[in-house]
Amino acid sequence: QLQLVESGGGLVQPGGSLRLSCTTSGFTLSHYAIGWFRQAPGKEREGVSCISSYGGWTNYADSVRGRFTISRDMAKNTVYLQMNSLKPEDTAVYYCTSTGYWGQGTQVTVSS
Repeated sequence: QLQLVESGGGLVQPGGSLRLSCTTSGFTLSHYAIGWFRQAPGKEREGVSCISSYGGWTNYADSVRGRFTISRDMAKNTVYLQMNSLKPEDTAVYYCTSTGYWGQGTQVTVSS
């Protein structure tokens, strides 16, 4: 059964950093692109970043470009989202997705 499990969220002060993990099972990670989305209270879910199969191509939303970095570790079946210089507007539930499957999400709160 295909599963994606996010972790690494939490409370951080503005300017701080977090690294989110998306651990996958039930499929060969290297064969599929992985995306990170987020949803803030009262807002629609929005795309944050994505990485191609084998990691040769990445893309970022304008709002996070230069602050967030997506990467993947094939051996650990995990995709990471390194988030630096966090802002209050980054507060949201972050989800990873692939091939139509979604994880349960992890809460990121940026507040002083």
